Amino acid sequence: MRLVIQENSDLVTDWAARYVLKRVKDFNPGPDNFFVLGLPTGSTPLGMYRKLIEFHKQGRISFRYVKTFNMDEYVNLPREHPESYHYFMWNNFFKHIDILPENVHILDGNAADLQTECLAYEEKIKEAGGVHLFVGGIGPDGHIAFNEPGSSLVSRTRLKTLAQDTIIANARFFNNDLSKVPKQALTVGVGTVMDANEVMVLITGAHKALALYKAVEEGVNHMWTVSAIQQHPRALLICDEDATLELKVKTVKYFKNLWDVHSKLVDPLDDIKSQDGVDV
Repeated sequence: MRLVIQENSDLVTDWAARYVLKRVKDFNPGPDNFFVLGLPTGSTPLGMYRKLIEFHKQGRISFRYVKTFNMDEYVNLPREHPESYHYFMWNNFFKHIDILPENVHILDGNAADLQTECLAYEEKIKEAGGVHLFVGGIGPDGHIAFNEPGSSLVSRTRLKTLAQDTIIANARFFNNDLSKVPKQALTVGVGTVMDANEVMVLITGAHKALALYKAVEEGVNHMWTVSAIQQHPRALLICDEDATLELKVKTVKYFKNLWDVHSKLVDPLDDIKSQDGVDV
């Protein structure tokens, strides 16, 4: 697992966008060779999406031969609702780039049969050849996607009831009215994320510090589902200084020093073979 510490959240999302740019360009996608990208929603990745849009407008990246799979979607929230993840993704990212609509995959929380929808989503990922890079964020309780505390670490895409802490945290998007916050969601499983060739998790803010501590300094624990990425062969955590507040000083210093050494050996955004030369 690699931990990259940036000074602030803007630098985190900028780094993440440049990493996605590098991965897609190195892959050199084409009509018969799609790059498959897993994507999150929420406030943390917004800066990454804005930077990727900027790169696209500059002609530095095309998404024409990219397929995307989003992590989750609320149940029984209309697609056109401003807080649905369909609405979020199309308004904050997809409509600003050249991705083809048929290559965008977002779970349908209004499907007639939610279990069938989840099984079909897993099948679509398999048909696409699997996810090359899954980008994610986490909640203050360490959940990745909507895999709340206590979720199985080998879980697949499924219907989940949201924890009360998550409902309260999301109330700010619904005029602080808890009664309007969806209580269930469809989500990829921890196992679904772990199947990706590479996982990159963005963690910013002091309110995520305990979750980062659990992910880095403690063992794998289903009560902190992000901790499962300790067992992924290509896991990358990008965080800001505020998110490191619960880490030991020596842990922060260790990862900073290690990344400094690594950066002198190769470009931090060099290809994956070079990055695999240093196991962080």
